[in-house]
Amino acid sequence: MAAMNGNSMAAQPKATTSEVGHDEGGHQAFPPFETATFPSQLLWLAITFGGLYYVMSKIALPKVGEVIATRKARIARDLDDAADMQKKADEAAAAHEKVLADARLRAQALAQEQRDKLTAEADARRKGVEADLAAKLAAAEQQIGTSRSQAMRNVEGIARDAASAIYERILGRPANPDAIASAVVAAKST
Repeated sequence: MAAMNGNSMAAQPKATTSEVGHDEGGHQAFPPFETATFPSQLLWLAITFGGLYYVMSKIALPKVGEVIATRKARIARDLDDAADMQKKADEAAAAHEKVLADARLRAQALAQEQRDKLTAEADARRKGVEADLAAKLAAAEQQIGTSRSQAMRNVEGIARDAASAIYERILGRPANPDAIASAVVAAKST
């Protein structure tokens, strides 16, 4: 086992160390600030910037511009579609209002026509009832006149009989019928 321990240690890789430049104070300097590497850093900065500029100007920015143009076109198309839909909605609302107004006018005309018809029917019935009542009233007045004249004739007879009875009772003798009749006629005319 001891042999294995020795071999296993020998098989392990040894850590490598790299030396970083130290300034005079014993501190390590930050590599980009090393003045000795400035020219190579500037060269690689120019190469990297140039490559990045080329990629951005030829590939990325045209795609971004294309996406922006597509979005602008879609937004413009959507706004046009929305304006068309708004116009159609306004036209539909106006047509709906016109239909409602026409329906109201027709309903009012039908209601007025029905009112006129019912008024005419009521007037006709009223006139018929008035004519019937006038006929009944005339018949009643005629009947009353007949009854009155008959009653008046009866009154004359009753008055003659009563006057004759009173005369006979007061004077004790029967009255002259012609004298009683002339007295009743004289009393009737006054």
